[in-house]
This record gives sequence, structure tokens and C-alpha cells, in this order.
Amino acid sequence: MLSKRNGALAGMAAAGVALGVAEVVSILTGATTSPLVSVGGVVIDAVPAPVKDFAVAVFYTYDKIALQAGTLLILAVFAAVVGILSLRRMMYGYAGIGLFAVIGVLAAMTRHDAPWYAFVPTVAGALAGAGVLRWLLVRPPIESYEQRRFFLRAAGGTLAAAFVAGFTARWWATRRNVEADRATVRIPVPPDTVAPLPSSADANLPDLAPFVTPNKDFYLIDTTLVVPQVSSQDWTLRIHGRVEKPLTLTFEELLRRPMIERYVTLACVSNDVGGGLIGNAKWQGVRIADLLDEVRPKAGADQVVSRSVDGWTAGTPTALLRDGRDAMLAIAMNGEPLPIEHGFPVRMVVPGLYGYVSATKWLAELELTSFADFDAYWINRGWAREGPVKTQSRIDTPRDGGRPAAGQVVIAGVAWAQHRGISKVEVRVDDGPWQQAKLAAVPSIDTWRQWTLPWTATPGKHRLTVRATDNGGDTQTDAVAPPDPDGATGWHSVQVEVR
Repeated sequence: MLSKRNGALAGMAAAGVALGVAEVVSILTGATTSPLVSVGGVVIDAVPAPVKDFAVAVFYTYDKIALQAGTLLILAVFAAVVGILSLRRMMYGYAGIGLFAVIGVLAAMTRHDAPWYAFVPTVAGALAGAGVLRWLLVRPPIESYEQRRFFLRAAGGTLAAAFVAGFTARWWATRRNVEADRATVRIPVPPDTVAPLPSSADANLPDLAPFVTPNKDFYLIDTTLVVPQVSSQDWTLRIHGRVEKPLTLTFEELLRRPMIERYVTLACVSNDVGGGLIGNAKWQGVRIADLLDEVRPKAGADQVVSRSVDGWTAGTPTALLRDGRDAMLAIAMNGEPLPIEHGFPVRMVVPGLYGYVSATKWLAELELTSFADFDAYWINRGWAREGPVKTQSRIDTPRDGGRPAAGQVVIAGVAWAQHRGISKVEVRVDDGPWQQAKLAAVPSIDTWRQWTLPWTATPGKHRLTVRATDNGGDTQTDAVAPPDPDGATGWHSVQVEVR
């Protein structure tokens, strides 16, 4: 007779086969129809803001990997319980697999723009899982040592094969991307380009964030578990809603429009004080204000809702997109077509606003509406309607916990107040007086600014603290607040021990 341990193993083997088969089928139906992806997407959409903040704080940009790993762990426990219950009666096992199927199908069919066949991977996986559970448990009683060995080999081998098949299928499904299409895109030379950066814009110090963040190092925060794959040939942008003249653009038509090139710093509202969810790049694209002038917003259209191909939305004040700032539909990042994970072929870049209200990637729509009529993705989850970037500063070197040698040490970092600019940065050693740092040159008020301060370091433990003042004369507050609901505040400090 099978033990509870064997029943649990049979249940996990069945669940593994269900997921593995579903992943294989999703190669044909699309990676987003995988039950692991679709259920994970539902979880991401439903998670409260405090949980989201906790996940980003603990797992940083690996939060979605942690989500999928946690989902698999919960499923493994559920499958083990189902397997044990199936020892009493197989109907319990079928009911458990049926529940898995119902959750997977509902999640897949309710995702944005889900195809009618989105249920197929989950159903195919559930049927395969039910078959494996019956094969392992409905057999003559196990009485001999050889029979027990056969069962363990069968269940363990099935689970291992399911894992390999599922992993390979996921790799293959996500391997099919639009990188080849991206490689054919030729970025036009914009008539309105930025001047070469002065050498004084970058201090080139070890551990100090470079003025221009390389594409591979630029932070990634979004809600998608599978990076959308949108070819430039298939891309269109629909501008509609409360406008006099709706407009639809293809990628080729967008490329033919006048473009600008600007350095702009983007920041995530989830960035903690001193955090790294911020980067500066050279962006190229078409001014959003020009497009809005063309479609002629109607009275009361105080919000532009940008919508991604996966249904994610951000709401940006219409007035801020038309106040002269270099808000753009970006098609290039640091001189090359947008990386796929950063929104290829087109994304929004708006100086001075946190990404959750402005920086939509894989852009598909701009809808003119009002704040009274529509709440975008994160607004529905308790975040502030408007997200102006707060004045912040960060110490990059020496690092927290560092042990610099006594003598001359350069304290350095970055400060930002996008679309206001930084006029002053001050550093305090322990409880001493504030000392004004030297500011590096910047091309505009829309980027972060490097700063440096020579320090004669004496042996012992020291706390270094920084604060910045924007061009309006407002100094960042020392009041500590979390990112939720409109951005973190406080002064950044590091503890060092001078040798």
C-alpha cells in the first residue's frame, strides 16, 4: 500500500506534468497563455501596494522571479496534499486538478487581449496531470521492494522530465522575440540634437554612477511576467478619446516626423532613499505636445491615459505634456533602437514625473480623458494621481559599510530634481557642519547631477549624510517617508569605518 509520502510525490509529479505540458502547448498559443504566467499576472494586478513595496525592497528587480518561484512552491504543497487525499479516493485528486484548471483558465481568459484559445494550455496540462496521477496511484498494491523502487523511479522520473520539458518550453517560447526586427530599424538623425556632453559632466570615479547609464544597467520595473514582443511593422499608435481629430500612426509614419534628442533621467516611485531604481539616458523621439496639438484635445480632457500592449495604463496630466518640457514618444535609447525590455518599438519619456504616471513601455494607445472619469493602473491601487519627482540625493562612494584608508577621500554621488534642476548639494560628516559639494556640469534641468566633496578622513567610524536643494531654493526634507503613495523622502546616509 502506498504511503502518504508516495502519495505526495505522485501529486507533485502530476502537477509537474500539468505545468510542463501547459508550457509546451504555450509555445504554439503564446507565452502569455501559460497558466504560470497568467495566474502570476493576476496576482501582480491584485497585490496591495504595501506588498508590492515589500517585494521590490526585498527582491529588487527580481521580484517577478520570486513571485513565480513562490507560486511554484505553493502549487507543490497543494499538489502534495491532493496526492495524499487521492490515496483515499481518486475523485479528490481529479477535483484538485479541476480546481487548478479552473483557476488557470479564468486567469488566462481574463488577461488583456487574450485570444479565444488562451484556455488550451491549461486544459491540456490538466488532462495530462490527471492521467499521470491515475497512472501512478491506480495500480496493484505495492508490496515488494522492487515495486516500491519502480514507483519511486516512475514518479521521480516523471517529475524530472516535466521540469526539463517545462523549462525548455519556457526558454523556447521567450526565445522567439523581435530582436531581428529591432536590428533592422534605422534611427533617423533628429534635426534637434543635444550638444556633446562637457567633460566636466562626469567625474569618472570608481563606484560613482556614470552620467549616462548604459542600457544594460538601466533599471527595469514593470508588471509583466513575459516581455511583450511587438514588431515595428505591426506597431500602431491610436490617439483618441476627447479629441477633435483622432489619429493613428504606424512606426514608419512616426519615424518621418520631426524628432528631438535629449538626456532625461527616469526614476521609479518605488525607489527608496539612496536606491538604484533611477537612471539617465539619451532619448530620441517625437514630442508628445506636437501630437496633442494635431489631435486638438477637447475641453475637460485633463488626463492622457497611455496604454501598453499588455493593458497596463498610466495617467499623465495633459497640461504637463504641453507645458514646454521635452515629453516624447521615444524610439531610441543611447543612440540605438529601444531595447525590447525597455519598450521597443515605442515608449513614453516625460521629464519630471515618476514612471508610474508617465513612462509607459510598449505603447499602444493615448486616450484623452479626465481624472474624474478614469483611474490608471496604480491609482486604483492607492497611489497618488500625480507623481512629480521629489528632490533627492545619494552617496555612491564611499559605500555604506566601506573601509576607506585615512587621508584624502572623495565623497561623491548624484542628486536629482527633474525639470527643476539641482542648485546645491551639501554633505555632513557625523554631526559636523554642512559642507557644500562641487557640482558637475549638466546639459539641462531634466537630468541628475554628479557632485563631489574632498574629505580628510580620520580613523574611526563616521556617518556621512547628503542633502540637495533644487533651483527653486527648496531643500529636500529630512522627514522619512516610504515610497507609497507618491515617492520616498529623507536624507541618505552611509556608515564607514576609516582605517
